[in-house]
Amino acid sequence: MTAQNLLVELFVEELPPKALKKLGDAFAAVLADQLKAQGLAPADAVVTAFASPRRLAAHVTGVLARAADKAVSQKLMPVNVGLDASGQPTPALLKRLGALGADASAVAGLKRAPDGKAEALFYESVAPGAALAAGLQKALDEALAKLPIPKVMSYQLETDCELPGWTSVNFVRPAHGLVALHGSTVVPVKALGLKSGNTTHGHRFEATVSPVVLKDADGYALTLLGDGAVIASFAERKAEIARQLAAAAAKVGGGCRPIEDDALLDEVTALVERPNVLICEFESQFLDVPQECLILTMKANQKYFPMLDAQGKLTNQFLVVSNISPTDASAVIGGNERVVRPRLADAKFFFDQDRKKTLASRVEGLGKVVYHNKLGTQGERTERVRAIARAIAQLLRDVTSQVDKAAQLAKTDLLTDMVGEFPELQGTMGRYYALHDGESEEVAFAVEDHYKPRFAGDELPRNTTGVVVALADKLETLVGMFGIGNVPTGDKDPFALRRHALGVIRMLTEKDLRLELSTLLDACYSVFGDKLPAVRAEPVEALSSFIYDRLAGSLREQGGTAQEVDAVLALKPQRLGDVTKRLAAVRTFAALPEAPALAAANKRIGNILKKSEGEGAAVQQALLVEPAEQALFAAMQTTVPAANAKFDAGDYTASLQSLAALRAPVDAFFDGVMVNADDPALKANRLGLLKQLHVAMNRVADLSRLAT
Repeated sequence: MTAQNLLVELFVEELPPKALKKLGDAFAAVLADQLKAQGLAPADAVVTAFASPRRLAAHVTGVLARAADKAVSQKLMPVNVGLDASGQPTPALLKRLGALGADASAVAGLKRAPDGKAEALFYESVAPGAALAAGLQKALDEALAKLPIPKVMSYQLETDCELPGWTSVNFVRPAHGLVALHGSTVVPVKALGLKSGNTTHGHRFEATVSPVVLKDADGYALTLLGDGAVIASFAERKAEIARQLAAAAAKVGGGCRPIEDDALLDEVTALVERPNVLICEFESQFLDVPQECLILTMKANQKYFPMLDAQGKLTNQFLVVSNISPTDASAVIGGNERVVRPRLADAKFFFDQDRKKTLASRVEGLGKVVYHNKLGTQGERTERVRAIARAIAQLLRDVTSQVDKAAQLAKTDLLTDMVGEFPELQGTMGRYYALHDGESEEVAFAVEDHYKPRFAGDELPRNTTGVVVALADKLETLVGMFGIGNVPTGDKDPFALRRHALGVIRMLTEKDLRLELSTLLDACYSVFGDKLPAVRAEPVEALSSFIYDRLAGSLREQGGTAQEVDAVLALKPQRLGDVTKRLAAVRTFAALPEAPALAAANKRIGNILKKSEGEGAAVQQALLVEPAEQALFAAMQTTVPAANAKFDAGDYTASLQSLAALRAPVDAFFDGVMVNADDPALKANRLGLLKQLHVAMNRVADLSRLAT
């Protein structure tokens, strides 16, 4: 029962860098969870994950050599099945006991306990705790099986048996070593055709000892660092790279700083075992190329960290994270400078060549690029986006005449050499080329911004023209794809329709555009002509529901409760820019003491009206015979017009608060008035009164959704 710390390491060939952190975290987490589940590790065990380019490892504290025995109570069968009338065991009971390794002598010790309406027999025994070797083997097998491996490869491994031969192994990369240490004792386990030991390997070129012998579990990180020249911890290696990057930037001076990119930092951390940051530079003539191009090629192709000056402009210096630390680093620096030069030269060549043709001259070429086999070419799509953009501009009435030009040029940079080489620069290069062609800044910015927002939290287009074109572009995609039945399913969304829908929602809400969703969708559908079904009701309704579902999720993420969001969106408000104001109004209303009673009454009214659909219309004051209905009618004459006026003015909070005055007369009405009166005229009049009340109460939101 002695508790010691445990170390498990799997030594492999270079792992996929973009997946390394997840692989390391998953390996350690699953291994530790399995040990805890078997009682071999305490619930509060400290788990440390290690991940370097050539290893996955986990350190778990307080692991037992054998888990404690467990008392086990197993239900056998109902008493009347297991024992006969004289209390003797039945053959069924004896058979069941035999399967558990017991015999008839155990019958006397069986426990009786209630089991539902009947009484059952329970066999109580003690299960021996798992031995560490068996428990760790199970945990290791589970940890490897549950690794989030991006792509499995197969390789051959020579079998370790009397008969020579080879066996096929499937794993993310070929594995060459396995360490399992409980304190200083090797735990005998196997994985991927390997047997555990206490040796591993350090840095490919700079390890001082090979192989690296691990004396105990706790000395793993220090031994690897000292003898193997490897920083085993992903987090520590990442922090060391960040420290060296900052130090190198300070050495350059002038307020320079390396570009901030956490994904790049993670990827580089996964590529090196002992980082060494070096300062390199390229010829300043390349700075004539847009800095986005140079930054992208250095980051994406070479994993370098470009340097920006104090104003955020690219300098001709960059930082390299090397995996070796030679005494004279000039050869490493020179090699990296030579490698990056052709990349930058290519970017400059593309930029110079692209500017020889205007964007306008490329419009015709879009007609030769297939967008979708059912929706035509990019040229056809551009014309649809132009038509939608013009329709939106007319609805807004206050946008400039630049909308059509921006929509026409928006996709033309797809035909440029630069975007062909770096698709991530679409839009960005369109802005540069539009300005070079003499287009206005408004058009140029709209060409770049019509892709925004590209992701959650991304900024919106910076001018109204950009917003209109971005809306048109995203709505064209949504309507077109829903029109041909190409909708997201499960986690599959190849055309990023969820992202497009959230982009539409953000622009309509955050820009508070006076546009109705149904009007927008109808206008978009019309521009497709015979490419979409003539009957538009079903796809448009499906898309509308899809957008409201995305909106509901977004509102809940922003802090709205499910009830509040449901109350607002149940009315399918067409102006999405009003939704946040409606939600705020509902939240304020829900906090009022009158809210629960009014919400319950509203739900009751809704149920009454559903059963009496078609009955009741106008209210005749002469037919209001009961004092309670007269009082409610009188209160509504004062309260409802005031609430409606505030609603029409856009003050939804005040509108709902005004309705709080109706609580007492509404309660009195239901206490003292029979709605379904025998007299048809009285019944119709009362239903009419309730209809008017129902409409007045539900203009901002469906208050019945707040009822518990």
